This record gives sequence, C-alpha cells and structure tokens, in this order.
Amino acid sequence: MPRPLIGVTAYLEAARWGDWVREAVLSPPAYAREIEKAGGIAVLVPPMSAAVTGDYARRLSGLVLAGGGALDPSLYGAAPESRAGAAQPHRDRFELALARAAVRERLPLLAVSRGMHVLNVSQGGSLIPWLPDEVGHDRHSAPGHAHTIQVSVSSNLGKAIGDHAEVTAPHHQAVKRLGTGLLAVAWADDQIVEGVELQGHPFCVGVQWHPERGGDNRLFEALVQAAGR
Repeated sequence: MPRPLIGVTAYLEAARWGDWVREAVLSPPAYAREIEKAGGIAVLVPPMSAAVTGDYARRLSGLVLAGGGALDPSLYGAAPESRAGAAQPHRDRFELALARAAVRERLPLLAVSRGMHVLNVSQGGSLIPWLPDEVGHDRHSAPGHAHTIQVSVSSNLGKAIGDHAEVTAPHHQAVKRLGTGLLAVAWADDQIVEGVELQGHPFCVGVQWHPERGGDNRLFEALVQAAGR
C-alpha cells in the first residue's frame, strides 16, 4: 500500500548556496524526517497562490501547518504588535486559505505552533498578540523552559499522547477566542490553550509546541494513520 502523501507548509525566503542568493522554499528537515518515520512521505507546500489551495486539499492525504513567524494581528482584528516581528502577508493569506480548504475537504491536519494560530484564525478565532502582557510573566517565551500541560484524554490529542506532556516551545502569542467548531483540549498551568481540535473532523489537531522536536513521534504517527484511512 502506498505511503500517505503529507504536505508541509514552508517559508518563501531568500537563501544562499555557493555564490547564489535566490528566493527559495524552505522547511526545517525535522518535519519530513518525522513524517517518514511515521510511515508517510513529506512534500513541501510553498506559499504561492491561494487559488490552488483546494487542489492541495483534494490531492494530499494529510497536511502539516508548520511553525514560523507571527500572524499579522490585523487578520483577527487586533492592533499592530511590533514586538512580534515583521508580518509575512503572502504566507498568511496562503495558509489561511489552505486551512479552510483542509477543513472543507476533511483532510487530516496537524497544526504546529504558528500553524495552530493559522487554524484558529481561519475558523474566525483570535489570538493574544503579545502573551507576556496578558499573563504577567514570560515563562511561555523563555528559551528552553519546559512545562507540563494537561490534555483531555477523550480528545484525539489525548489518545495520541496521554493526559499530560512536558513540552518546550517558546511562544509570544496564544489562542484568545476559539474559532468556530474548535475545542480547547490542552492547557498550561495558567490556562493558556496549548492544544485544539475541530469538532466533527476525523483528525484536525493543533498544538502550541513543536512535536517534530524531541523524539516523541506519536502525533505524526496519529496523523499518518488518519491520512492512510
């Protein structure tokens, strides 16, 4: 039986090789490695024209909305936030359209870090533009700070990783208002949402951390299993 083909969203950035500097489609190799270990095949999905997102959603077996820079706050009705870094409008537009197409086509989907934010905003939700201001501490954004999250055992996320996990994933933004149909299924000790799922979808999971790092491959195994059905 052929391995499921799993799309991975990517950067479109200037890159250097040899004496050349050219625009290139870029992705950390950890996504492809973990997908392959889980039994799938990874293919990069560059942020090009939003008009083709429906074709991607119909032809892929599964999708990873990968991590990256912060979403433009104007996309969810918030004021600009200079501390979050420069926006990437081309990637934002493309990935929001791709997330909606994946939901519409019931494509198995794993949304990672920024990807969870894309999924939430694509469903009409909003974000906290600068998390330390909201919670009064910077533990979520501290590099290397590990913390334990609680997970709903009845969720697809809980079925994959259990009722808790220790994660390390610095982030300056977080889910504020959940998008239509999304449920919070994992939380930090200060109740910041660390995981979401879409009701009625066979596998649509978003996580705040980076499961492609650290050697625990269970979420990618769950994605590939769902993609192979």
